[in-house]
Amino acid sequence: LATCPGCFLPSNQTAGIGSTQTLALSLHLSADRSSKHLEYSKWKRSPYKHQSNVICSFLRLDLLPAKNGEEVTKHFLQELLNILLAYISKSLNRSSKVLDFHHPHQLKEGLEGFSLELQDQPDNLEQLLVDCQDTLKYGVKTAHPCFFNQLSTGLDIIGLAGEWVTSTANTNIFTYEIAPVFILMEDIIFKKMHSIIGWSEKEGDGIFCPGGTMSNLYSVLLARYHFFPRVKTAGMLALPPLALLTSTHSHFSIKKSAAVLGIGSESVFLVKCDERGKMIPKELESSIRTAKSKGLVPFYVNATAGTTVYGAIDPLNDIADICERFGLWMHVDAAWGGGLLLSKRHRMKLQGIDRASSITWNPHKMMGVPLQCSVILVQKKGLLQECNQLCAEYLFQPDKHYDVSYDTGDKSIQCGRHVDIFKLWLMWKAKGSEGFESQVNHCLENAEYLYYKLKSRKDFQLVFQSQPEHSNVCFWYLPTSVRNMPPGPERDRELHMVAPKIKAKMMEEGMTMIGYQPLGDKVNFFRCVFSNPATQKEDVDFLLDEITRLGRELYS
Repeated sequence: LATCPGCFLPSNQTAGIGSTQTLALSLHLSADRSSKHLEYSKWKRSPYKHQSNVICSFLRLDLLPAKNGEEVTKHFLQELLNILLAYISKSLNRSSKVLDFHHPHQLKEGLEGFSLELQDQPDNLEQLLVDCQDTLKYGVKTAHPCFFNQLSTGLDIIGLAGEWVTSTANTNIFTYEIAPVFILMEDIIFKKMHSIIGWSEKEGDGIFCPGGTMSNLYSVLLARYHFFPRVKTAGMLALPPLALLTSTHSHFSIKKSAAVLGIGSESVFLVKCDERGKMIPKELESSIRTAKSKGLVPFYVNATAGTTVYGAIDPLNDIADICERFGLWMHVDAAWGGGLLLSKRHRMKLQGIDRASSITWNPHKMMGVPLQCSVILVQKKGLLQECNQLCAEYLFQPDKHYDVSYDTGDKSIQCGRHVDIFKLWLMWKAKGSEGFESQVNHCLENAEYLYYKLKSRKDFQLVFQSQPEHSNVCFWYLPTSVRNMPPGPERDRELHMVAPKIKAKMMEEGMTMIGYQPLGDKVNFFRCVFSNPATQKEDVDFLLDEITRLGRELYS
């Protein structure tokens, strides 16, 4: 029993079980489903019950809605909950690994009984529990305080509870009749976000999207429809050759949106940035004139509030002035930076965001909402509906007995949509705006702490000297051999290989995780981002110690 792979009881609860107890537990071995429930009742009355072992002989068909399936369902889910609670606890334990790395071929071939292959015959519930446990074991603990690799980190327990409730409800969110509470929650959240931005609560609009890339795609779609509404019916033939403008540091999704919508990636003009990664307004004006001189019609400008790598925030007011002068749609990609609006200390960095026609904001980043949770917010009410609605009669009947303005599904280019609102709403209830503010401030304090630590070290070099605007901190580790080389191509070649080598060793050991990349003429450098409220200064110190240790081992 103590070695049963489905056993999640402490070893001291399984040790010493003898033949009498084993006999009691063996009652579950019958293959007949009806007798299994009788045996399950006998097992419940036994003083030697061992839930996982009883689960071993049951299959999916024994769970609800099967007759008498309540008890099996209850104990299966309780066992799963035990696995999840153990995983959460381990994820937040600083002495545990961030990841147990294996190469793709190793996971495909199978490890210690964990197989990704599918077969014709069903596995029993015990095997499914083992599969759940192994899936978590070989994944990455993104909630770990020493996970710095992505913009989305941490695990909010209230948000997790919200996701569980959402999955249990298992509904779509296109009409009020099937998702009444969720629809109203969306309306309340959008009004709250509009108010925070500085828009009228009555005039704005919005919709949840599967990630920031889709939110940005909506912004291009809406801008094109706003200026050229015939494109919806007549297609590309109704359009002149168009041009979009965005910075060289902006997210790739702007180019991708142009490609997907048939505008073409070559019609995206990349505007130069300063050394801090912020769009230069004069260069934007110049790019607009260049596009016009080529016979293109500029219609859309994307400004970024929190670039992916540097965390830079474009000068929004200056860009808004230019957009007004040329009659262009201004979108602000605040997928990463939107959370700063919740902080009285940092919201002024996004001054001018209220002048945008549309905004992308990802609560699953700085606000810590479990993935996925992204919104596109639009200043003009009704535009989402006009642009996307097709009035499918089997869903959107105008003669329903309630206010059909709450049937929001026709605003979307999707039909089925996952309910992303509840976890955000529940977290806002639990934290209040003040709780989110405290969380944002904490993350930026961690970034400031790392920044000043790096400035004081001769074995590290900041990519840019100015203090971070957001929680991104970019830097190089300089081994002694590289530090002693004169500036030039040879030094750059050597430095370019440092971060990948350290990252590879770091992943093999698994105690922390950070990303790296080149950018423009800059060779590979580390990018540390903070969005996990569980991360403390001691974790920042550990990161630097690990990079230093691994660097010395590799370059000694």
